Amino acid sequence: MDFITYIIDFILHIDQHLVEIINNFGIWTYIILFLIVFIETGLVVFPFLPGDSLLFAAGALSVLDGSILHIVPLIITLWLAAVIGDTVNYHIGKKIGTSIPEDSWFGKLINKEKMEKAEAFFNKHGGKTIFIARFMPFIRTFAPFVAGASRMNYRYFLNYNILGATVWVLLCTLAGYFFGNFPIVKDNFSLVVIGIIVVSVIPMVVSFIKSKMDKKSAE
Repeated sequence: MDFITYIIDFILHIDQHLVEIINNFGIWTYIILFLIVFIETGLVVFPFLPGDSLLFAAGALSVLDGSILHIVPLIITLWLAAVIGDTVNYHIGKKIGTSIPEDSWFGKLINKEKMEKAEAFFNKHGGKTIFIARFMPFIRTFAPFVAGASRMNYRYFLNYNILGATVWVLLCTLAGYFFGNFPIVKDNFSLVVIGIIVVSVIPMVVSFIKSKMDKKSAE
């Protein structure tokens, strides 16, 4: 419970925690940021780590005079972490996805029947799915794993992995770079983070409502 509380506090006050990391670790902050984004996108058991808010806060701090963070190397670092993370996640899914016991909680999500449906879905809509998932917390972590487990064409996956990572990193980091230090944003950063999270889950909510409406129509 304390760990969950800490994670929530870390996400909501990411700017303050990032300042502490910069003060304590200096240039090694780039490595820490790389690892956080890599783990959040690359390891399916860590979907709760900050993504959008971390990019936004890092972009905002890169503007400050004397900051160890600079926008160009920051973008390159985060982009590499995002692309490599999804790639690793895809290959983990491809390697162990079909060997997960079907009676486990995770196995129920990706059993053989659902895997076949997922494979057909990804092959038909995969690019759009991988791209949109970049902007959806939790879904961002699971999408590449399921893509790998369902044997989605790797070249097709990689193209949209790179495209999604590019747009995601540029959009979130540059938003922080240009708007993160406005007084109204700095004074209400927790609200900004909550707003980022809400906006991030809108595609998931819209998709859920649409699927429910389609199901009702079919019935």
